[in-house]
Amino acid sequence: MARSPSTEPRYLVDPRVLEMLVCPLTKTRLTLSADKTELVSVAAHLAFPIKLGVPMLSLDEAREIDPDEMKAFTARGEHHD
Repeated sequence: MARSPSTEPRYLVDPRVLEMLVCPLTKTRLTLSADKTELVSVAAHLAFPIKLGVPMLSLDEAREIDPDEMKAFTARGEHHD
C-alpha cells in the first residue's frame, strides 16, 4: 500500500523548521494541522498547504478557514500566536 505524500517520511517537515516559520500576513506563529498537510495561522484564519514537505507560505496558495472550522481548530488547544 502506497503512502500519501503527507505521511511519506522524506516529505515530513522538521519540527525545528516549523518553530521558525511565521504567517506572512500577521507574522504570528503557525500551527501544524492535525493531518500534517497544512500550516494554520489562527490570527489570519488562513491555512497554508505543505506540498511534498515544503510549506507554501504565499497568500496566493493559502485558503481561508471558515468560522466553524476555526472553532474546531482552536477548541483542540492549538492556538499559537
